[in-house]
Amino acid sequence: MLITRRSTLSLVGASLFGGPALAAQSAAASAAPVVNPYSQRSIGSAKAPVVALEFFSLTCTHCAHFATVTMPKVKPNLVDTGKLQIIYHDFPLDQVALKAAQVARYLPAEQYYPFIEALFAAQDDWAFQPGEDYHASIFKYAALAGMDQATYNTAWNDDKLAQFILSGQQEAEKMYNINATPTFVINGTVHPGAAEYDDFAAMVEAAAKAPAKG
Repeated sequence: MLITRRSTLSLVGASLFGGPALAAQSAAASAAPVVNPYSQRSIGSAKAPVVALEFFSLTCTHCAHFATVTMPKVKPNLVDTGKLQIIYHDFPLDQVALKAAQVARYLPAEQYYPFIEALFAAQDDWAFQPGEDYHASIFKYAALAGMDQATYNTAWNDDKLAQFILSGQQEAEKMYNINATPTFVINGTVHPGAAEYDDFAAMVEAAAKAPAKG
């Protein structure tokens, strides 16, 4: 598979966190909303007939491919139309992905999806540079999302949250036999790999016509 990854911070800032959106998020941050980092992170209606559990790592190039190539079609065509709900499950492949996942969960739930999409779109910028200061590079994106340094440091050092994420990963390995990212569990059926849009849409359509598995 040819992986396309984008690494331009200015592009991410302009498209996801720039202009009025950034000002609104900064205002929201100043209001200090109460965030539960353990609560479900998802997009789409809870009443959607198809539910996809997405197990992903923020340092996975295949996950970035799905996020930047497939999701721009999945979200408007399947999620926003009420056909699909995606529930996100952290499955970090390394310590950097774990720390990034902790930071993401310290953002308000409505900012979670834009933040992880921003990280995927700029994965080269913060995840793979030689000699990278990961603490500093991930903070650039957290700050664009409205997170202050103190909150960021708390998220980064939250060992209880790290254990929560790792325990969830272990449970997923046992329950669904997951050994690669991304993996999707669509209405109970396991689908490993970063599917292209037509294949993913076909999985969703098939799930909608079949009874859900346990």
